[in-house]
Amino acid sequence: MPELPEVETIKTAIERSIGCCRIRSAEIRNGHLRLPVPGNLPAKIKGAGITGYRRIAKYIVLELDNGTSLIMHMGMSGKIRLLDAYPNPPEKHDHVILETENGCIVYNDARRFGLIVCCNTANLPENPLLKKIGKDPFDDQLTPTYLHDKFRHKKIPVKQALLDQEIIAGIGNIYASEILFGAGVSPLRPAGQISSGECGKIIEQTRKVLQKAIAAGGSTLRDYKKPDGSLGYFQYQHCVYGKNGQKCPGCTCNADKTGGIKKIVQAGRSTFYCPQKQK
Repeated sequence: MPELPEVETIKTAIERSIGCCRIRSAEIRNGHLRLPVPGNLPAKIKGAGITGYRRIAKYIVLELDNGTSLIMHMGMSGKIRLLDAYPNPPEKHDHVILETENGCIVYNDARRFGLIVCCNTANLPENPLLKKIGKDPFDDQLTPTYLHDKFRHKKIPVKQALLDQEIIAGIGNIYASEILFGAGVSPLRPAGQISSGECGKIIEQTRKVLQKAIAAGGSTLRDYKKPDGSLGYFQYQHCVYGKNGQKCPGCTCNADKTGGIKKIVQAGRSTFYCPQKQK
């Protein structure tokens, strides 16, 4: 599933390519996504002007001048293609095609776990998809005090708590492992045992890791591609994720004796960490 850096990359690419212009038409070729694409979506957005682009957690929001916002989520395998003209012919999994004055936005999703819906812009904060979302990693309100307060009564492992979108929005499995490595915190520790100082390190590393990943265009491990069809390359900068048995960056121990980076499964998700550096 695309995580925050990938979604930010997609949002920025759409904004730079399409910009603020009018939507000429919208075609629903297959509305059977995770949530059904509203049948009235073409009528609600046709002729409207795009006035702004936002990323909220892992959602992309296009704000329109008619008081409507278009909300998109990539799900597990969704991707955006940006074309100069209507695709001829469309690809098999091109489910929604938006034709604008500056080109086409094509939503393609092989597994159909993503979504495209619309709502009144004024009601965005109360939309069920967005209402319970936690602090954005780059929000000034994400402080050590805030995070420590959210963690302090939790018995679940800190790695699992980092994936809770109601605490911090946008962190997924890949980046949780990288963040905890950078902070020197073991993913096995209960969230309630993480000190305020360690929460500060986690926040610092969250911003550092995500900024580096955004600059690299995200991580391509399976389905993710940037809207221009190219791959992200942050996977080549991963410190621990996917590196089971290898030395971690700056390692001074003997990986042949220690076993190097460990891989475990937590709540059904793979976790990678260095037991020597993360306590």
